[in-house]
Amino acid sequence: MTRPVIFGCEGTGLSPNEVSFFREVEPLGFILFQRNCETPEQIKALTDSLKDLVASEHVPILIDQEGGRVARLKPPHWSAYPPMQVFGDMIQNGYEKASEALKLNCMLIADDLRKLGITVNCLPVLDLPQNDADPIIGDRAFSCDPHLTGALGRIVVESLMEGGILPVIKHIPGHGRALVDSHKALPVVDATVEDLGSHDFIPFRSLHDAPFGMTAHVTYTALDAEKCATQSAMIIQTIIRDKLGFKGFLMTDDLSMQALSGSFAERTRLSLEAGCDIALHCNGNLLEMEQIAGALKPITNSMVEEIDELLLLAARRSKIDRADMEKRYNTIMKAG
Repeated sequence: MTRPVIFGCEGTGLSPNEVSFFREVEPLGFILFQRNCETPEQIKALTDSLKDLVASEHVPILIDQEGGRVARLKPPHWSAYPPMQVFGDMIQNGYEKASEALKLNCMLIADDLRKLGITVNCLPVLDLPQNDADPIIGDRAFSCDPHLTGALGRIVVESLMEGGILPVIKHIPGHGRALVDSHKALPVVDATVEDLGSHDFIPFRSLHDAPFGMTAHVTYTALDAEKCATQSAMIIQTIIRDKLGFKGFLMTDDLSMQALSGSFAERTRLSLEAGCDIALHCNGNLLEMEQIAGALKPITNSMVEEIDELLLLAARRSKIDRADMEKRYNTIMKAG
């Protein structure tokens, strides 16, 4: 039976122990990082082997290919795409030009991923960085303007899907005020409910119909002073589901991040009990994955079938003229 988890793997190919573990656990999907990516041929062989393990062509195989400093696929085999802030800044020279450039950028990324057998991109970042915040978000965000961020995020979501890739909006309900990097420590945000609602929540509300969302490992004292968003039933149900209206599948941010404490079984249990649909673990550490697997229960066939259908529909839309898109994209980007 399929388990509600997305796991990483250690290297450029699967070890015998990983093959045995993944076959036994039957994870919902997988995520790739730069350590897993060397050449197009190698990645395609890896994604093929992951799909074979779960006996399905339509498997969520995730990657963070945002552009800028968060890009798992790099030259010389793949283009160097800019961070999302570039497109937010381009608005000053005209919305139509910036939106066309962003659409082409995302469709080219989607084409790169689709050819490798990758099916999901963890993009767009809908966080609104504050001046005093930790730089972990920084230029990964479009803008500090919530309405502009929502509009550009919509272009990313639709363009990735048009290119055959499912998007993940992140980090719900907002990581932009965090004063520390949640990879290293737990951020605590003291903003009022009113400030969060009139600013941080807006882009997520506007993309409430995205297929996947990723939580923020951030504590918002005005919402739940005891638990971070990933593990807060109050935030997931009252804010993310009810107030923001998010209807898609909600996954945790990486359970191995230092923002979370406790055993990996406990991190998993608390996150799923709070209302997350899917646990995400990225570093490929087999001992940690075994602890997580022990805390998982099988998911319903209806959830698996719904995700399969989303992947199938996206794949059917993936027909682009890459040469023409690259020409148009390069022309716009050179003009600035």
